Amino acid sequence: MEYCDGRVLWDPLLAEVPKEARLPIYRAKFEALARLHAVDYSALGLADFGRPGSYVARQISRWGKQYKAAETESIEAMDRLLGWLPAHLPSNEETVLVHGDYRLDNMVFHAAEPRVLGIIDWEISTLGDPLAELSYLCMLWRTPRDWGGLEGHDLEGLGLPTEHDMVTYYCGLSKRPVPDAALWNFYMAYNLFRVSCIRQGVYARALDGTASNVRAAESGKLVRPAAELGWKIVESIDGGAR
Repeated sequence: MEYCDGRVLWDPLLAEVPKEARLPIYRAKFEALARLHAVDYSALGLADFGRPGSYVARQISRWGKQYKAAETESIEAMDRLLGWLPAHLPSNEETVLVHGDYRLDNMVFHAAEPRVLGIIDWEISTLGDPLAELSYLCMLWRTPRDWGGLEGHDLEGLGLPTEHDMVTYYCGLSKRPVPDAALWNFYMAYNLFRVSCIRQGVYARALDGTASNVRAAESGKLVRPAAELGWKIVESIDGGAR
């Protein structure tokens, strides 16, 4: 680790940044992600940093078990996701080095330039699926403004790109094909499921009095909405929810 003399941007609307500088910042974070996913992890001695392949399957199993262990109420959408996701796993999973929580506020930007100097908070990094990480970053466009998301905002008026713009940009940089709608929506539903599981765990620890975050109890409020949004995305996949 080393010190990065830069800035951390917390607001995805980038209200503190001039309008014309916002798109370059968005591009910079996707450029950094493409560079991360291009790292030769074996050459760095990280071949045993995780298990290659089956990343999403293992994540669904792991988080699903933790969710059930921390469950405080019955949520139909979660029960449906727990059954549907393992039955519709992608068959073309690739293995790269993944950060695990790659988002705007886990990056240090240059103080004046749209350039990522460093990526922080590597606690859950491992070997994983690049599309799982890309879609996690892109959940921002699917979540409503009261969750801190971009859904419902006038993106063009704010000088911000669309989800499609940035998926296409990343895929061009990384030489990966743009995923089709059904595959992409699987990953979106998976990430919302994962978020629900994580938030449920935090909420359960708050009820037990063992959570370290003073706002942990607030996590419970988003468990059901995130799961329901995930299931709504599943239903948009042709025949996927039948």
